[in-house]
Amino acid sequence: MATGNLQQPDLMPDLDETFRFEEEEEDGASMTLVEHLEELRWRIFKSLIAVVVGAVVAFIFREPILRFLTLPLPTLTAGLRLGPHGELAGKGLITIGLAEGFTVFLKVSIAVGILLAMPVILYQAWAFIAPGLYRHEKRAALPFLIMGSLLFVAGIALGFVVLQYPVQWLIAFSSGDFVELVSADSYFTFVAFFLLAFGIVFEIPLVLTFLAKLGIVSAETLKRRRAASHVGLWIASTFLTPGADFYSPIILGVTMSCLYELTILLIRFMVRPSKAGA
Repeated sequence: MATGNLQQPDLMPDLDETFRFEEEEEDGASMTLVEHLEELRWRIFKSLIAVVVGAVVAFIFREPILRFLTLPLPTLTAGLRLGPHGELAGKGLITIGLAEGFTVFLKVSIAVGILLAMPVILYQAWAFIAPGLYRHEKRAALPFLIMGSLLFVAGIALGFVVLQYPVQWLIAFSSGDFVELVSADSYFTFVAFFLLAFGIVFEIPLVLTFLAKLGIVSAETLKRRRAASHVGLWIASTFLTPGADFYSPIILGVTMSCLYELTILLIRFMVRPSKAGA
């Protein structure tokens, strides 16, 4: 009995610390629905503030941004001006409405503002979901966010390089039959969707690696379906490139095939075999 009484005080503090630690984790992780909605509202509000700040900065530098985005246009469309007798000299972007010029600048500024605010947006999304993740999930999710951002920017950069081919082909296709007066709104809408397609395509390694971590796919599965996957990716490249030029689908198809092979290597290095599904 004396021995038991001497050992009991040594065991009780450990048990108390264990229960206290578990209660603190549960209290920190548990939030009511109202608290979750309130936090989500503030995260969205902070993201919108970052977008507004980025859009204001982009609107201030709207003319350099406009000149940069019109670089893929052919040389003949570099500037639209009136000749000495009022005739149109050269080709270029035009506005067909009283407020279209301002609207185009506003749309471009918002798009650039979202791009500039992307680090803040990703951080706010991470800060919102991080309290509900386990420690190993946090370690896995953070590299995915960083890799996803880098891949998206790389996709947009490659898309901007490739953009000149569909633009020049579409303008030259009917230049012999029509006077090509390209609307500023239609041009920047085309550019936005084209760059967005390339940015999304570059997320293929991220998505497939994430599915591998969930056990849905594995490197062996991707290797077995390699031929069919490459055919599907090349077919998709013809639909994702809106121009009918020869270069854009080839460049996008080669890029998607390389990303597919890169995904297999990433899964082998980043995903344990026990977690990958067949």
